[in-house]
Amino acid sequence: MSNIIINSNDDNETNNETDNVLGQLRKVIKKKIEREDIYINVPERPGVLICISPNISQNQLRSWRKNAGEDSKKGLDTLKFSAQLIAATCKGILVNDQFVEDARGVKLTFASPEIMEMTDTSRPHPDCVTAFFGTEPHVESAAVAIIEAAGYGENVESSLDPTKTRSSN
Repeated sequence: MSNIIINSNDDNETNNETDNVLGQLRKVIKKKIEREDIYINVPERPGVLICISPNISQNQLRSWRKNAGEDSKKGLDTLKFSAQLIAATCKGILVNDQFVEDARGVKLTFASPEIMEMTDTSRPHPDCVTAFFGTEPHVESAAVAIIEAAGYGENVESSLDPTKTRSSN
């Protein structure tokens, strides 16, 4: 004989407070967590912004670090890492608050032939990204902004136990 209890109530709503809290948690957990896109100014190019998705996994960061030489004798090439991160997360380029699109209506990114032609480069990263920004420090600063927007380095604060009442003594 089994001690398994199956709840066939599909809407997860009951009058029991525990089930209500459980249902609330279930609803919260089912929501996909995704951060909003951010827009980064390209300092030496007035009116130019890049649209970035800051939804970055630890596996992506690890892969980009490895591709940038993290495990090599020379060590991590921070410019290469930064350019990879920017190229991989770029969703579009804006000029004067309008997305730049190709003839088919596709938003341009660092992998777009038009952008590589403009920058006289043949690789999206690090060449195209670096040429597009114009200065290496701005590439690295943009990467830091993206990592921060992704939530790496954010403070996650603890709090007091909300289930315990505090005494006023």
